[in-house]
Amino acid sequence: MECVLIDCVQNSLRHLLYRNAIFMCERLCSEFPSEANLQLLAACYLQSNQAYSAYHILKGTQMPQSRYLFAISCFQMDLLNEAEMALCPSNEPSAEVPNGAAGHYLLGLIYRYTDRMKSATHQFNQALSLDPLLWAAYEELCKLGAAGEATSVFGESASECIQKQYLSHDVGPPGDDHNHNLVSGRQLAESVSPRQLRLLHGNNVKDNNSLNHNGAVFAGNSATQPNNGVHTNISFYNTPSPMATQLSGVAPPPICRNMVPNGPNSSSGGADASPRSTVKSTIQAPRRKFVDEGKLRKISGRLFSDSGPRRSTRLAGETGSVANITGNGTTTNHHSSKYPITSKISSAAFRAVTVRKEKSWSSESFNEGIRSEVDDTRSNATTTSGSSPSPDTVSVSCDALIMSMGSSRASMSVSKIASGASDVLSLLKILGEGFRLSCLYRCQDALDVFLQLPHKQYHTGWVLSQVGKAHFELVDYLEAERAFSNARLASPYSLEGMDIYSTVLYHLKEDMRLSYLAQELISTDRLAPQSWCAMGNCFSMQKDHETALKNFQRAVQLNSRFAYAHTLCGHEYVALEDFENGIKSYQNALQVDGRHYNAWYGLAMIYLRQEKYEFSEHHFRKALQINPRSSVIMSYLGTSLHALKRNEEALEIMENAIIADKKNPLPMYQKANILVSMEDFNGALKVLEELKEYAPRESSVYALMGKIYKRRLMYDKAMLHFGLALDLKPSATDVATIKAAIEKLHVPDELEDNL
Repeated sequence: MECVLIDCVQNSLRHLLYRNAIFMCERLCSEFPSEANLQLLAACYLQSNQAYSAYHILKGTQMPQSRYLFAISCFQMDLLNEAEMALCPSNEPSAEVPNGAAGHYLLGLIYRYTDRMKSATHQFNQALSLDPLLWAAYEELCKLGAAGEATSVFGESASECIQKQYLSHDVGPPGDDHNHNLVSGRQLAESVSPRQLRLLHGNNVKDNNSLNHNGAVFAGNSATQPNNGVHTNISFYNTPSPMATQLSGVAPPPICRNMVPNGPNSSSGGADASPRSTVKSTIQAPRRKFVDEGKLRKISGRLFSDSGPRRSTRLAGETGSVANITGNGTTTNHHSSKYPITSKISSAAFRAVTVRKEKSWSSESFNEGIRSEVDDTRSNATTTSGSSPSPDTVSVSCDALIMSMGSSRASMSVSKIASGASDVLSLLKILGEGFRLSCLYRCQDALDVFLQLPHKQYHTGWVLSQVGKAHFELVDYLEAERAFSNARLASPYSLEGMDIYSTVLYHLKEDMRLSYLAQELISTDRLAPQSWCAMGNCFSMQKDHETALKNFQRAVQLNSRFAYAHTLCGHEYVALEDFENGIKSYQNALQVDGRHYNAWYGLAMIYLRQEKYEFSEHHFRKALQINPRSSVIMSYLGTSLHALKRNEEALEIMENAIIADKKNPLPMYQKANILVSMEDFNGALKVLEELKEYAPRESSVYALMGKIYKRRLMYDKAMLHFGLALDLKPSATDVATIKAAIEKLHVPDELEDNL
């Protein structure tokens, strides 16, 4: 009964029928109460986005897998202290973090959100050392600004680590006893690698934090998306192993697997059933995209079979069984598998269990391999011997042939794994280096790196979104819009970077396209913060700041760890001149992401408007440390320094800002203002004449030139430039200022100041 219920639960999870999985798993736990079954029930709740239910049923459990799932539920409920205690119990300071790389990754997220960046960096590095393909960990390191160069992270050591993991799972050395443990009525499959556990963490986060819109590591439904059968048999509980820490004390019920032998010699069922069941329990490895799967299965089947009974016993037609098979098909000779148990990674990872009624692919490949090898060995035996060989001679020759075949196939498998790992790591080197440079705001360098990608990889939604973000940071909104538009065509269902895309359209004043994008995103996913950020930008463009603020607050409500939504709230509060709440919003953004330079910039702008120039300078410098190539931040930092009468420093900063982006008119204009205050009128006019070439329709440029000519008593030229400034239709405030200057054109500056 127990294994039938487990099979039903797993089938329901496989087909995303969470309600049915929960119902049947509750029946399972009621009939067979054990911590292992509670883990399966908790996994059902987590995948159906009911973290609170998983939290209550796992509270107080001690098994490593239970602690990990409990930590996941705590993380989703924002109970970060409890999540940390579950992963690192205070009464066991030397205890290993459960689930290997996945556990270290989760602990790193906890440290990150509790503002312990050094510890977070250490945990992410630990996760990468255990699983070099855990991209989410490298992504987090990039966001923290602590990632090493991708060429070193995804280098030779990473390749060796991957090969060791694959070989320990897929290729067992011939001659070793490799029988598997059949405990508690469940067949022990190989340990799931940490790469597969990434589905538990949502990695993509839709933003930048590897989280889903509910702020959870567990992406609601994505955790059980089947991937060519890789995750279809994964169960979320520990199968008890010989290790003392994982013994559940539950008596093993009979195995329900159909163990009827296949093939022409069905009468020798005892001899055939044991090795076949051993292979079924062993070869449950996930499929690797870069390995010829069919050949690898045959190779794995033959190699693992060598670790069981000698092939000569089956080839000679002997009916003796190595393992004792009971009448109902239960194997009574239990030996734990060497590699999954002793592997350091595997012992911390999930123990996958599966009960299937249909015949597995490993069994089919194994049987096919046996039949072909039997034919080969028989033909070789008859052609090399003139008389009928004795059974012993046949046995020895067959063993020698099979061993040589197994070793050649193993070497072929190793070469394919090495080649596949090299190809994957070569791709990750380019993607990782581009993303790292982008997070360091070396945007042009990042764009150059992304161009090294193959065409089919470059034209994917994620890469094009990163390209769009890089152009956005370079204030090249037209190129950013083009990249994001292509990303939408490549992945119309993806929300990656759509919040930035909406801001690009906002700056381009594309109100119709922005409105259309917002409606599309809302219809795609109403529970994504990116959708509501786009909607908020749409209302902000229409100057409806109160409605825009409500939309941004909705984005924060959906995911409180979405830093950009907090920042957009701050912008709207500033537009409404509610500086107190604006400061709170920017501070909330910095609590989520301390490297979110937009929030530092927002705080600095508030202090600049409040004439708190020391505070303003401090926050502008913080923003500039994170994004040292931003011409806009440099310009406003120079403005703060000018207000503090530190004109020489201000001029130096303005020069750097001009060099950083020659298309940005702001630093040139501010430089001219500083030169005017220093009474260097010729220098100021020279800068403004150059600026007219870049911004010929900027009224403030002509207004400032008019003031300079007035100071130099050149009233005709002053009047001409004031008139040009009015013709360019400035804002109402600027119009009033220019008209006042015209009225006082012949009034000396000294008298004007007194007036």
